[in-house]
Amino acid sequence: MQSSTRIEVPARLTVLVTLARLLEQLERTPGAIHPEQYRSVVSHLACELESVEHDDTFRKLLDVFPATSQLYENLQYERAGLCRSPLDASLNAERAARSALDRAKRLPSA
Repeated sequence: MQSSTRIEVPARLTVLVTLARLLEQLERTPGAIHPEQYRSVVSHLACELESVEHDDTFRKLLDVFPATSQLYENLQYERAGLCRSPLDASLNAERAARSALDRAKRLPSA
């Protein structure tokens, strides 16, 4: 038996939730999707992420929709780094990036 949890979404977040669901569907689509469709959803969702209040309800929705959470984190990266990723994962990603940059600097110029 499968149970489902119903989450009450405030009217102010209805568009955000609709776009977040659509992005999750696109992310899980096994075949190829049209790039323009994907860009359109992400663009509209990015605008919505910037325009809504970032309160507890907003953060809970980001926990429910991982693709939207990742988009939000990418949009906030310049100001807040990997603000939604666990600290260990963020630190490991930063170390890996620094290591890759150091290796690239040591490569002989072409």
